[in-house]
Amino acid sequence: MENLFNRKYIIQGLFIVVALILIGQLFYIQVASDRYFLSANSNVLRKKYTFPARGVITDRKNRVMVQNEPVYDLMITPNLVKPFDTLELCRIIGIDMKGFHKRYNKARTQSLYQRSVFEKQLSVQTYAALQERLSRFIGFETQNRTVRHYPDSVAGQFFGYVKEVSEKDIEESEGYYRPGDYIGKSGIEREYNEALRGERGVENTIYNARNVPQGSYLEGKFDTLAVSGETLVSSLDIELQKLGEQLMRNKVGSIVAIEPSTGEVLAFVSSPTYDPNLMVGRQQGNNYMDIFRQPNRPFTVRPVSGYYSPGSSFKPVDDLIALQEGVIDPNTTFNCPGGYWAGNHLVRCEHVDGPISLRRGLARSCNTYACYVFQKLMTQRKFKGKIAAYDSWEAKVRKFGIGSKLDLDMPFERKGRLFTSEEYTKRFGKYWGYTTVISLAIGQGEMSATPLQMANIMAIIANRGYYIKPHLIKGIGEKKEVKKEYLVKNSVDIDARHFEPVIDGMEDAVNSSHGTARESAIPNILFCGKTGTVQNPHGKNHSVFIGFAPRDNPKIAIAVIVENAGFGSSYAAPIASYITETYLTGKLSGNRVERAEWMKKQVVLPEVPKPKVKWAPKVADSTSKTAPAATAPATTTSAAAVQANKIALTQKPSQSTK
Repeated sequence: MENLFNRKYIIQGLFIVVALILIGQLFYIQVASDRYFLSANSNVLRKKYTFPARGVITDRKNRVMVQNEPVYDLMITPNLVKPFDTLELCRIIGIDMKGFHKRYNKARTQSLYQRSVFEKQLSVQTYAALQERLSRFIGFETQNRTVRHYPDSVAGQFFGYVKEVSEKDIEESEGYYRPGDYIGKSGIEREYNEALRGERGVENTIYNARNVPQGSYLEGKFDTLAVSGETLVSSLDIELQKLGEQLMRNKVGSIVAIEPSTGEVLAFVSSPTYDPNLMVGRQQGNNYMDIFRQPNRPFTVRPVSGYYSPGSSFKPVDDLIALQEGVIDPNTTFNCPGGYWAGNHLVRCEHVDGPISLRRGLARSCNTYACYVFQKLMTQRKFKGKIAAYDSWEAKVRKFGIGSKLDLDMPFERKGRLFTSEEYTKRFGKYWGYTTVISLAIGQGEMSATPLQMANIMAIIANRGYYIKPHLIKGIGEKKEVKKEYLVKNSVDIDARHFEPVIDGMEDAVNSSHGTARESAIPNILFCGKTGTVQNPHGKNHSVFIGFAPRDNPKIAIAVIVENAGFGSSYAAPIASYITETYLTGKLSGNRVERAEWMKKQVVLPEVPKPKVKWAPKVADSTSKTAPAATAPATTTSAAAVQANKIALTQKPSQSTK
């Protein structure tokens, strides 16, 4: 009896424990945890995101440069898929069976219950054909989206491109981006991505147990509409951009044009370029690789990342600094016998100019004059030594933007190059002086600048001493807001009076009979400029020109670089002249139309290096009776060639000052 009594209480205790466990589990499910609630909710209520159109981009005259086109993504929810004719689906959307299985397996791996993209960016035509048969493909549905379209097919590097987000993009977006979203990856699309992307919308739809949609949840009370991205008004003139790209066709280089009074960039040409429409759609990946493999690097944004020695186009800057320092005046004269001796090194000049002062020195692009100006700056008595003199000069040059970023609203801008005195000491030891770095006097040596920096220097001279940071977007949204930093005048600390004699020389460079760019003068417009022929260690010299017009109340400042094109007057100056006249007058005058058409057809491309082939002697056929002796090609240098390279000038030029 006692044992029976004990078993009774044991069984009762077991039932009580089981009951408590069940009650605790029910409490956890219904009160403590919302996991099962959310699971049930997702079975009857599904969120469908709607994607906004990216913001439109216009040129400075409100002409549309970038707009949107409708496309459709084919979505799949793997656990809902029923047997269907896979060959028919493949035929409609243009894939093979291997591609089908790859996409289907990827979707299953990602999630059986969440919908994901099966095939993205179907065209309107494909979408129409698919919609007629979509009911046959249970588990598939379409999703509306827009992609970029560039009506004029120009300015590829300016716009950049949009691409599907990476895992890193998703992680860094603080919950905004999801797999399948798109983001600006380069150019303006990247720089202004937050303004352009807009805001996603949400549609809440109720489904029954058979996965059939029953309509909006609470009549759409919690739905939100997608909000399109902001409209951007760019500073570009689309017609000027088109002309620039046509003139630079089959050439490597850059054109940057700036409105001096505002800092707005009027033309932003990087050559070779590419059609931005190639970076849109289902073939984007293949097109990217095709462009990437081209020999002259179309994806390089040369206006902000191309490094070029400014060459003679730097001379006006040095003259302005010398005038401000008081080491020369407009009448200071030096003798040019065809070169300048820097120690035992000769800096050659293109001409024997004899006595020459500032105005003619700039017009003739006299290297000798420039070297004497640099010497004067580096040997001022107020400095204790070469380091102090160089540091002072370097600081003044940097105010013109060389060696520093200008903070253009474009990603991946580079700052150029300008050595510090510490870098020179590291390279040459403590025994260096101005003769060691004399190449800086003519814009060569340890100095390089981007085309944007060169154009900005012209804007500084055009403004007589200040610049507004160059920018590519002049208005954001309906209010056309402008960033505050693009309204500030940045002074280079050169008195305005010193600019006139320098501008006199630049005016003569284009408009006088002895100027280096006289063939590029513009009828009835005073075009002031400076040519440059820049040494290139990898091939033919680069053709460079910088300038602005008109002289009074300037409307455009410009820099043109054509790689491997020789003298600045041969290609860069005429191209700058055609761009400038077109912008100021709306057309080219007289026979300049034919000359511009001739320029468009010229091909000036660097030689593509041939792959190196290791030389090996011929191996005689073992069946031959005789085998020719193998001889390696010989390399010789003739005595005549050595003699031709000897310096012609044997006496150092004299100096005189008026």
